[in-house]
Parts: sequence; structure tokens; C-alpha cells
Amino acid sequence: MVIGIVKEPEKEARVSLLAEEVKNIVDQGIEVWVEKGAGEKAYCLDDFYQKAGAILKSRRDLLHGADVILSIHQIELPEDLKSKVLIGIYQPLYHSSMIEKWAKNDHVVFSLDMLPRTTRAQTMDVLSSQSNVAGYGAFLIAAARYPHFVPMLMTAAGSVKPANLLVLGAGVAGLEAIATGHRLGAVVEAFDTRPVAKEEVESLGARFVMVEGAEDAAKAKGYAVEQSVEFQIKQKEKIAACIKKADIVITTAQIFGKKAPLLVTKEMIETMKPGSVIVDLAASTGGNTELTKDASEVLTKNRVTIIGNSNIPATFSSDSSKLYGHNISNFLKLITSEKGGLNLDFSDDLVIGTCMAKGGVIVNDRLNKIITEKQAAQTEKTI
Repeated sequence: MVIGIVKEPEKEARVSLLAEEVKNIVDQGIEVWVEKGAGEKAYCLDDFYQKAGAILKSRRDLLHGADVILSIHQIELPEDLKSKVLIGIYQPLYHSSMIEKWAKNDHVVFSLDMLPRTTRAQTMDVLSSQSNVAGYGAFLIAAARYPHFVPMLMTAAGSVKPANLLVLGAGVAGLEAIATGHRLGAVVEAFDTRPVAKEEVESLGARFVMVEGAEDAAKAKGYAVEQSVEFQIKQKEKIAACIKKADIVITTAQIFGKKAPLLVTKEMIETMKPGSVIVDLAASTGGNTELTKDASEVLTKNRVTIIGNSNIPATFSSDSSKLYGHNISNFLKLITSEKGGLNLDFSDDLVIGTCMAKGGVIVNDRLNKIITEKQAAQTEKTI
């Protein structure tokens, strides 16, 4: 079996596997091909891969010759390419067209962002590993743009008040943002629709903002769930009160497979102090603020900076790649035999849970439902 590692698009600095993980895979008797220059932005040079036992290839040769192709993002594949195993973070519920296209060419598609979030899956959980980086980076980016100090300082020249940090969403990214902000001296408040998040938030030194009456999120795979209109009104009032005094706001709330919930309105932003900073980690799925623009920065009339960035892990390319590579390596163990061959056991809940397409058809129920709804909407539009 040959595993191929492709170079990511221009704006992505991560790579699927660093040389250290490649060496472990090569030691198992599996051949690894790496597209030339694939790891350069993650500071893993071609020489490092060669020393680890990998073989450098052109993109064309790699795509046609490898059995398993690793990429973080969706990639364009040649029309004549058939029957490959594709592994990455493909966001199939948002980008179903590409998965359909791959299915028609008989590719077996594994999207690791669809991995069931169980105890057994923790070592393969790419969303958690990359969210840790995102939460850490979000606060550092905000602090760098904030025109004041973060911690309280008492000097001969006078005292400086600490920054007030508000984190909306206390999942993996939110908790890391809370921890980083608290360590650097910010006064932290955090909001989450899940009451169970209160203990974690407070253990990190933050105050938990409670809103009563939230829907149970226990079955939402770590994401937020859609809330009732009554709850949303109460939530809006509570966030509006908190955001007036916030200097830095980090938003992380996403609903699995749907548009991100709108938590921060234009009117709320207009009440913020000049120089305040918002970092929206949900930008790629619509954003948690009314003014967020994905992969860009907005400066409002009252001088509040809104940074829409869903790809902060790429900023910390080396360690992000290291963590992602550990996840990938553990997943590869599920689909390879002891002798280094491909062994796709679709009776395994993690294997079938991440599989989007095989045998020329879409096999994920949720993705099939989205595709069917799109087709019905298109038919109705045509009529």
C-alpha cells in the first residue's frame, strides 16, 4: 500500500503528516509518497521526509500512484482518477457537491470532521486538536490587535486596568481561549448554552454567564444546538449586557451541519468601546456576529475590529500539523492490517461513521438528506 501526502492550497500552511509520523508509518512497512514542498510552510522540508523514508513525487504521479491520499482540505482530482481512498477534513455537510463528484469516480471518502465523538475516538479527533490551537491563537491574535495591555499593571507612571474578555461558546476552542486569556491576566466571562460547561469554565478562572431554559445539547456531538425563540431572546439580552463592558470578544459557537448561530448583533457591537476586538472562529459557517466576513477583517464606525478567521490553526502550522498528524496516524491504524495493507472494516463504528462515500454512492445518511433536499429545491426552482 502507498500513502500519498499532497501539498495544501496556497493559504493553508499545515500538512497532513510531518516527517516524524511518516517514519512511524514507514517502519510499519507502508510506503509513503510526499508531494514536493508539501511540508515547507510547516517547517518540514523535503530532506526531512526523505530521511524519514518517504519518497518525493510530483503531484500528478502521487495522485495516480498512491492508494490512499491525505489532504486537510478538499482537492481537485483529475477526471480520470478512480478508486482512491481519500482522507481529510472535507466539511461534507457544507460542501456536498465535491463528495458527490468523488463518489461518481468510485473514491472511498473519509471525512474526519464527521468522526463520532466518543471516548474511543479521542486520539483521532481532529476537531478537538485543531480547536485547541484555534482557541489559543484567537486570544493571541485579539491581544495583538487590542490597543491596550491585557494584564493589570501598577507602575510609577500609573496603573493600567486589565482587559475584559468575553468568550461565547465553551467548547474545546472556547475553553482554550478562556485559559489563555486568564493566564495572560484578562478578567474573563464565558457564556455557553450548556449548563454542564459551568464547572469547566469556573475551573479555568472565569465567571460563567448563565441563561436558564437551554435545550439539551447532550446529543449534539460537542456543538451547540438550535434554541427556542424564548431562550434566544433571553440569551440576546444577557450577551448584550456583557458585551458593553468587554474589551475582547471571542466567539466559537457552531451548530453541526448548519449555519452558525447569530449571537452578536450590529446594535451590540455599536455599544462596544473603541479599540475593542472581536475574533469570530465561526466565520466559515456564517459567523456569530452580524458583521463578520470570513477570512477578512472589518473595522466598524465606532472603531471595533472584527476578525473573521476559521483557520487560525494554519498560523501555528508546525504544531497544528503535529497534532493533526497524530490524529491521522491513529485513524490509519483502523484501516490498515498488521502487514501494512489496506483493511476497510465498515463494521467498525468509527470507520463507517467517517465514511461519506464508497462503492460509487453516498453512504452517510445525513449527507444524503442534504443532497436530496438540495435536489428537491433545484427541481422546484426549475419548475
